[in-house]
Amino acid sequence: METQNLPEDFGQEVYETLKYIIDPEVGINIVDLGLVYQVSLSEEGELAVDMTLTTPGCPMSGTIRTAAEQILLKRFPSLDVKINLVWSPPWSMDMITEEGMRQLERKA
Repeated sequence: METQNLPEDFGQEVYETLKYIIDPEVGINIVDLGLVYQVSLSEEGELAVDMTLTTPGCPMSGTIRTAAEQILLKRFPSLDVKINLVWSPPWSMDMITEEGMRQLERKA
């Protein structure tokens, strides 16, 4: 997880907000699943989030992307929000946070 041009507490607030978005196929939030790669804020007030999905053909891509955009727009109504789906680097299980791994273990 990386932030650019963001005060640390604001970046943390963005990540905490995105934790409300759950990947419906895995049942873990998109932050702990390691899907959110970078958050940045431009001088013009655009909040950009680079994120990926577990697979390029993920059938929930539109749902997850829209949910992330809507929750950030609701939390930060004065900002323009842009969700960028990126595929490099490709997602792998190594990107799951320790908390995400604990959640996976509880589901097993």
